[in-house]
Amino acid sequence: MIPRSVQITLAFLLATVLLLGTYILHVRHSEEAKTQAETAETITSPQAQGRWEKIRILVAYDDDQTLRWRDADAFLPTERAPRAKAILRVVLSQYVQSPSPHPLASTADIREVYLLGQDTLLVDTSAAFADAHPSGVLLEQMTITSLIETLTANLQGVNRVKFLVEGRERETLSGHADLMTYYSASEVHKFARELE
Repeated sequence: MIPRSVQITLAFLLATVLLLGTYILHVRHSEEAKTQAETAETITSPQAQGRWEKIRILVAYDDDQTLRWRDADAFLPTERAPRAKAILRVVLSQYVQSPSPHPLASTADIREVYLLGQDTLLVDTSAAFADAHPSGVLLEQMTITSLIETLTANLQGVNRVKFLVEGRERETLSGHADLMTYYSASEVHKFARELE
């Protein structure tokens, strides 16, 4: 038979092991919950300040070589550069869908928009925007015109726009439309009127 003092010691050790196990599980669950809360906080970045608005977009139609205005709903940030980016993405969404009135690559995108002073925008596009763009003087000019006209219709004070591809200057969009120049909004407007 086991002496009573050994039984008490074993019972005490067993109780200690159970209490420590329970404490360790509690600490582990607390740390996991804390980590999950921190991860959720990181993933759900604060919403951009803005609101849903009805905007006018100028859409290119290849079949009859025209530009036509449409209404669209878009969530627009209040800051100018993110607002310009959102506006341009609404136009591109018309071109990357299938079927499209003016087909562009499904991965064509506006990477970023930068403000230079108060009236000039640099529009940084994805490589697919330029690399997979259909070649042709009119097709390329219709793309640029629809983007710039939509910008000026929905963002006050834009007078000049320049396009970049993956953050770098490029000579042409797809062999014709000059991307080395700053496009004047007033000149683009004159061209747009001819195709409307």
